[in-house]
Amino acid sequence: MARVYLSLGSNQEPHRYLRVALDELRARFGSLDVSPAYRSAAVGFDGADFINLAVGLDTELAPAVLNDWLHALEDRHGRRRDVPRYADRTLDVDIVLYDDLVTQGAGHLDLPRKELKHAFVLKPLVDIAPGLRHPVDGRTLAELWAVFPAGREPLAVEPL
Repeated sequence: MARVYLSLGSNQEPHRYLRVALDELRARFGSLDVSPAYRSAAVGFDGADFINLAVGLDTELAPAVLNDWLHALEDRHGRRRDVPRYADRTLDVDIVLYDDLVTQGAGHLDLPRKELKHAFVLKPLVDIAPGLRHPVDGRTLAELWAVFPAGREPLAVEPL
């Protein structure tokens, strides 16, 4: 079994789509560690604010198989792939960390995920795994958050 951390986000009916994603993740993987949800501005394009959270889970699926399963989850809930990559979306689910694996693959599989440099990915992960070490950098997630530039990417706790 591998310990995996995911980033979930939505800026189209986010409460609806994030709840349904959590339900499907629980049905497939069982117990989840779930962070608080945070509202943040869209990054990389002009769009509505996103609601983001992080999930920790255990899986027997290999990274590429898990990535395909997550893409199918997104697709079942209206994720459009015929629009620019950085656009509004119903559901975005990315593998951020998969044990201490460092790899890249098809389907934008990139471990560890580069978006860890953004508050909307890093802060929710800190909430559920502060002592987890970045497999390349070596610092804990809490240490990375402690040096994150305050105010660069404001977050607000969002009830889900």
